[in-house]
Amino acid sequence: MGHEQYMRRCFDLARLGAGRVSPNPMVGAVLVWQDRIIGEGYHRAYGQAHAEVNALRSVPEHLRAHIPEATLYVSLEPCCIFGRTPPCTDLIQRERIPRVVISCRDQTAGVSGQGVAIMRGAGVEVTEGVLEEEGLRLASMRNTFVMKKRPYILLKYARTDQGFFAASDRGQFFITGPFTQRLVHRWRTHTDAILLGSQTVLSDDPQLTDRFFGGPQPLRIVVDRSARLTKQHRLFQDGGSTLLVGTHPSPPFELSPKTEYLFLPEGENQWTFLFRQLAQRSISHLTVEGGARILNDLLEQDLWDEARIGIGPAFLPEGVLAPAPPVKPAEEWQLGSDRIQVYYRS
Repeated sequence: MGHEQYMRRCFDLARLGAGRVSPNPMVGAVLVWQDRIIGEGYHRAYGQAHAEVNALRSVPEHLRAHIPEATLYVSLEPCCIFGRTPPCTDLIQRERIPRVVISCRDQTAGVSGQGVAIMRGAGVEVTEGVLEEEGLRLASMRNTFVMKKRPYILLKYARTDQGFFAASDRGQFFITGPFTQRLVHRWRTHTDAILLGSQTVLSDDPQLTDRFFGGPQPLRIVVDRSARLTKQHRLFQDGGSTLLVGTHPSPPFELSPKTEYLFLPEGENQWTFLFRQLAQRSISHLTVEGGARILNDLLEQDLWDEARIGIGPAFLPEGVLAPAPPVKPAEEWQLGSDRIQVYYRS
């Protein structure tokens, strides 16, 4: 096996941490000796051991003597700063690992390039850029968070083949089938928060929870600029964590214990203000589930990073036109009777 095969294994491992490591990055690592993986690991949860630590811990006792002869593959540049855990560059030096192969650099302040420099300064042979484009895509949530001081913004919605987002009366209408609807619940376990507007709450009265996979439940964020909602909606009654966002200085109704209110002041871009507030709450991945006005607004302001669109066979002769990303789809696959398209801003 070559560098690329081992790095792909790192990517597969890294994704196992989705939804549990934020605002840290998803990272996977494998330790290879004589073309054999003798240890592997990934960052399992925020505040816990990093991928490199778990990979080394997994090496069987009878193979530990070969660690100083092995090559460590890591999907992201090893950290060199103290956070909740010690620097992984120290671990690499202490275990006398002679070679490290990484996909891309970590853009966190104090790390970007410094981890590589420290290892090379200690005599470690470092190879960079293996499947770099894929590595950067995997690290994009973390890098967006630390570089732009806002969450990575994922737009998620469905449309018909005719290009409609919803019926003309904006009533509840299911466009995609059960497989895609189940996939949406999986995606919810991978995000820190889900944002939607008041019209979607009025039309669907959604819960925005994962009810199939048992993963962490995201924070629900409702933007209600005109104070149209009441405490009777399920988002405010089910005991889940909810953030109500409005333009009035005080909330329009009595809030439940796990509902918080955020006032959007005038005088600056409200999206910029909101996303900065979310970043300060360590929300590094935000999913936007509608409606059309919010989605179009974010697209027009170039405040998005990824879009996932489910295209279903449901027929609407007329209705609300679906938002259209200004780029071509990067990925597309079939899921039951639906098509899933994925777009990236850059």
